[in-house]
Amino acid sequence: MNAVTLNDRNLSEVMAAPETEQFAANEPVLPARRTPLFETEGGKRFLEGVVNGVKASIPPALGLVFFVALWAIIANTGGTIPGPAETWVAAVDLFSDPFYDNGPNDKGIGWNILNSLYRVGIGFGLAAAIGIPLGFMIGRFAFLNQMLSPIISILRPVSPLAWLPIGLLVLQKAEPASIWVIFISSIWPMVLNTAAGVQRIPQDYLNVARVLNLSEFKVFTRILFPAVLPYVLTGVRLAIGVAWLVIVAAEMLTGGVGIGFWVWDEWNNLNVAHIIIAIFIVGIVGLLLEQGLMLIAKRFSYE
Repeated sequence: MNAVTLNDRNLSEVMAAPETEQFAANEPVLPARRTPLFETEGGKRFLEGVVNGVKASIPPALGLVFFVALWAIIANTGGTIPGPAETWVAAVDLFSDPFYDNGPNDKGIGWNILNSLYRVGIGFGLAAAIGIPLGFMIGRFAFLNQMLSPIISILRPVSPLAWLPIGLLVLQKAEPASIWVIFISSIWPMVLNTAAGVQRIPQDYLNVARVLNLSEFKVFTRILFPAVLPYVLTGVRLAIGVAWLVIVAAEMLTGGVGIGFWVWDEWNNLNVAHIIIAIFIVGIVGLLLEQGLMLIAKRFSYE
């Protein structure tokens, strides 16, 4: 049997031969197979996210459909409440020019919303500036807690509108009186939640701080504030809901430019469609405020 031995030189001569080059030139080149998008890891994650999003959106969509259908049935039965279609037409017309200004008592819905948010922002900001530090002190010092607990227990259940005459009497103007009502209504959730958070800090933490002879400032910044931050943000979230809830009722009584006054003015004009639109506006804005605070809370680390 004959055996052919190819060394490196002979192999190079064979590959360089004209016949070999011609065979290689005539050999078809197959394109590289591309992996389909949904077979990749990124594609699978995207597809899974879409499926989960569709599944999560089905229950809310069914709830909205049921609500609109029930609303349409009630509107067609009674005849006094405008139905969804009529309210939608009124909303499109209303938001076609939300910032018109025809005088002090005739402004667009956009100006009314902004004025209400302005009052809520001032009243809520003052309540946070006073209520959060007060909650820290009440939770930190037992004597102060015992001294202020009876006062808070008496004042907290008082209806927000009961404070409005006091504000009008002292401040003499409707604008600061509305801010006063927001302040006194939204301060309690922040005070109570902050104090509860401070009181739930393990005593061992404070004992270690006492052994290390830490100053009160370091106790606050290194121990109290990081541990109590979740409670503070919970109180803030509850307080903003109360503040936005109260402003509508306060503006109905004090007048001026605001979503509450706008609702009352539309009732005097017997424009029920605009009242329903205002109800949705109040709910949507309140939801956005609460969701915004929840997003801020998730960005903090509590460890």
